[in-house]
Amino acid sequence: MTFTGVINAIYEFCQNAMQILGYPGLALVMFLENVFPPIPSEIVLPLAGTLTVSSDPAVPPRFNIVSVILWATLGSFLGAWIWYWIGYLISEERVRKLLQKIGKIIMITEEDLDRALDWFNRYGEWCVFFGRMVPIIRTLISVPAGLSKMHWAKFSLFTILGTALWNIFLGFAGRLLGDNYTVIIEWIDRFKYLVVIVCVIAVIVFYARRISKKNKQQ
Repeated sequence: MTFTGVINAIYEFCQNAMQILGYPGLALVMFLENVFPPIPSEIVLPLAGTLTVSSDPAVPPRFNIVSVILWATLGSFLGAWIWYWIGYLISEERVRKLLQKIGKIIMITEEDLDRALDWFNRYGEWCVFFGRMVPIIRTLISVPAGLSKMHWAKFSLFTILGTALWNIFLGFAGRLLGDNYTVIIEWIDRFKYLVVIVCVIAVIVFYARRISKKNKQQ
């Protein structure tokens, strides 16, 4: 199947889910997106954003943009919790064995896990927030958070904040672009490098403040 064919198939699935189930359908799709990365939020959220406007003044839009963001964030958060508790409750070795068994089905490899672990080791708990804005990483970043026994409340806060910010960005982008929302996919890879840069800066500032505080106490 061509890239365009894949996009169209995902588009139809997401559209049907939202048309049949409404907001819960959006939450379901976002939940699956966080468990099953081939359903990307770069398609789902802009599509939902297009449904918050209507070309016919006599026909009200199907969705409200605020509700779209809230329901999408709820679905994403619940999906993130699946991987967090998998990491929290079982060892890294068992996570790898799980991916060896079902990785091809859900299209997540051990290399993807290695990348998520590398992110977490480099940038610490803050990458849970920033990682929510990077494809694939946003799904698996929950695993090292669980493996490291990151407190569930802190994980939840960072996940909700990062997810909400990402959803606001994509939702409003779809609302503004309308039927041309698929152009978002073309420059999303460029955006992820900006996220990495911001993440690095945030970590540097965090540790610089810590060092400065310790020096003042001495």
